[in-house]
Amino acid sequence: MGYELNEKIRDLKPYDPISGDFPVRLDANESFIQVPQKILQKISDAVLSIPYNRYPDPLAKELCESFGNYYHLNSGLVTAGNGSDELISVICSAFLMKGDTMLTMSPDFSMYRFYASIAEAKAELYYKKPDMTIDVDKLIAMANSSNAKLVIFSNPCNPTSLGLKREDVRRLVTSVNALVVLDEAYMDFWDESLLDEVVSYDNLIILRTCSKAFAMAGIRLGFAVANRELTNAMKAVKSPYNVNTLTQKAGFVILQEGQWLRSCIEEVKASRDMLYERMSILESNYAQRMHVYPSVTNFLFVKISQADDVYYQLVKSGIAVRYFGDFLRITAGTKEENEKFLLAFEKAIRL
Repeated sequence: MGYELNEKIRDLKPYDPISGDFPVRLDANESFIQVPQKILQKISDAVLSIPYNRYPDPLAKELCESFGNYYHLNSGLVTAGNGSDELISVICSAFLMKGDTMLTMSPDFSMYRFYASIAEAKAELYYKKPDMTIDVDKLIAMANSSNAKLVIFSNPCNPTSLGLKREDVRRLVTSVNALVVLDEAYMDFWDESLLDEVVSYDNLIILRTCSKAFAMAGIRLGFAVANRELTNAMKAVKSPYNVNTLTQKAGFVILQEGQWLRSCIEEVKASRDMLYERMSILESNYAQRMHVYPSVTNFLFVKISQADDVYYQLVKSGIAVRYFGDFLRITAGTKEENEKFLLAFEKAIRL
């Protein structure tokens, strides 16, 4: 009798991002900014000092201190992970019991539901309004009526590019009995974070990533911030040596470069604003065909008729964006990348 996979993983497919050689990649919400040579040299020097025969620091103390210094936080409340994804996985597997209910939203980051399924939890969905905004009162009511043990969502939202203001998030956190996981992966591009008051709540974990604003997608580095009790639990349930020494060293060096990091954020926001302005002009010319949502992230979210045709026309032009049924998500790129996209996009919607 042969071995059979259990039902929760039997039909799963590996995550499959857009593959292929695209001259213009605007699909993954990465930063288009390259780390300058002088900082790369600092990373190289730091990497040369690594004792490769030893395990990494299990608590990534030096790295967490640099993160805390950048955001003016107590580093003792910071947990490092292999990108936010690992931390989401840890939270779902540790803070949810089999059969518990987790509440998230639609549309939102799809991996939340995936990790809940692996934890054998039930994922309930709150469906956003047609304009992609959130009725916080209805969300609170749904969390409480479903007896949700965990509420998780991205703010600002991936993929809608919209954000929920600080006072609304506060109201949610203080009105539910659940643990609230606030994924602030794109908050460096906005100013409505709860990071500086996270210690005030006993049911809040905030996630941050270095993949969007800080040009470090390649080293897979994320952080969770919470009060002392939740942080101690996070550090107890994560893998002992989860963040490798190379990532710790590279992250430590880059997080020291506050002035450069802030300039990166402003450069990305300028690119996004340019792209939004130009896409808004196209919307005025093709009002029956498309709608561009306002953005507080590093990407645009566009509703468009026959989005699949437009997507495939862009692919033929060597431009990768993210396809979501009736929507496209376009990451802000360099000026040249934006121009190439705009030219190909307008050509595609004319067909």
